[in-house]
Amino acid sequence: MAAAPVWSVDPRTGNPREQVAVEATAEEVDRAVRAAHAVRGALADRTVRAAFLRTAADLLAEAQEHVIEAADAETALGPARLTGELARTAAQLRAFAEVVEEGAYLDIHIDHEDGSRTPPWPDLRRYKIPLGVVAVYAASNFPLAFSVPGGDTASALAAGCPVVVKAHPDHPATSELCASLLRRAAARHGLPEDVLTVVHGFEAGVELVKHPLVSAAGFTGSVRGGRALFDAAAARPTPIPFHGELGSLNPVVVTEAAATERAEQIGAGLGGSMTMGAGQFCTKPGFVFAPSGEAGDQLLKSLTETVSGTGAGVMLDHRMREAFVRGVAERAALPDVEAPVTPGAGGEHTVSAGFLTVPARKLAEEGPHDALLEECFGPVTVVARYDSADEVTAVLSRLPGNLTATLQIATEEADGSAAGLLAELTPVAGRVLVNGWPTGVAVAPAQHHGGPYPATTSTSTSVGATAIERWLRPVSYQSTPEALLPPELREDNPQNLPRRVDGRRA
Repeated sequence: MAAAPVWSVDPRTGNPREQVAVEATAEEVDRAVRAAHAVRGALADRTVRAAFLRTAADLLAEAQEHVIEAADAETALGPARLTGELARTAAQLRAFAEVVEEGAYLDIHIDHEDGSRTPPWPDLRRYKIPLGVVAVYAASNFPLAFSVPGGDTASALAAGCPVVVKAHPDHPATSELCASLLRRAAARHGLPEDVLTVVHGFEAGVELVKHPLVSAAGFTGSVRGGRALFDAAAARPTPIPFHGELGSLNPVVVTEAAATERAEQIGAGLGGSMTMGAGQFCTKPGFVFAPSGEAGDQLLKSLTETVSGTGAGVMLDHRMREAFVRGVAERAALPDVEAPVTPGAGGEHTVSAGFLTVPARKLAEEGPHDALLEECFGPVTVVARYDSADEVTAVLSRLPGNLTATLQIATEEADGSAAGLLAELTPVAGRVLVNGWPTGVAVAPAQHHGGPYPATTSTSTSVGATAIERWLRPVSYQSTPEALLPPELREDNPQNLPRRVDGRRA
């Protein structure tokens, strides 16, 4: 049987553009993983790794015009959005180069022998080493920043792990182009190109997570697909870490005082955030608590004006478009649900933005409205109108885990009176915002992009410097002669790495 072709498709028309590749067979996946495993030692030199990452960033920037043209043709995300995403992707690569050079990620601890302790301490030296080959599953909605050259790949390479990427079918040509740039960057520094490989196809993705030489996996996508791969990773004879980002509602709580103070501003901000990128951001605010009464009515009026002024958008593919149209229709048909601006099909290939409203009390207990507590991918949000703080508490207790949670408060509530509400939001999300909007994830050392399940399947972040920790494991050496120790753990600290010696920073 001939291998299935992999086509690049124009989401604006649904028409195929070009055949990019063929789906990888199990044998081809095996060869890719074995090739990656064979070259893992080539990434041992931290100086070379850092230079490789910087060159990868440079080559992406140099090829910006071609990369953005390819990505826009396959995703319809637009040159402006993709220009920013490419800059972010290059910045991630450079940031991880700095992480590698600085060396704190190695988490070095040295405790000298101490016979005076009970029981006595032997000489112990601990640091972190790379896990091995990492499988990365590219995201649909970020063809650069969460795909072939994205954060999972950058952090895994920074950790010293070769990467095999399962490309997303929505942007195969972009994936191949970016892979060629990263492989060229590797070659410039004397590294084997197989430190980064791309495979295509659903079955290839399944074979990849089951391969015995794959040591960890990173995934961004749907709950259904991510959970299936997570279960497969756990069911292996040797289970592996699976760091998956699966889905998020990203709830927003607007206090009555905030709505009274700036209803128009909040409504406009919410409308802009929920429709950004045709509502296809993983941090889209998809569920909002707004007060009943006049202040809440004014907020909804502003939201209505903003959303009504948003033009029809193209989603990443027609399958997602159909799921969105079907999903909003099912939700809008529920009892007591209203649609001030009806979301749905905007045309043969587009969708129109909208929002739904429902009394919050309808969601306080299990029932037919539970679908409103599930993510609907696309430009729609659900506004739950509440009459009391108790209703907010009751519904919050039923929400699944989220990447973000947002609190909109009035100026007067910044004195600490909103602390209780902030504390209620903290358990449901990995990032808690006050008077902001969650779309947009800064690539900063203090960033956390993760959250309780199903937002993610682990407690790690996929954005920021600490994302590198996912691909490392600690090892301790006890009573080991100096000449046998890794250079990072030797007494004279030849690489001048940050470390803790006998409990103190050295």
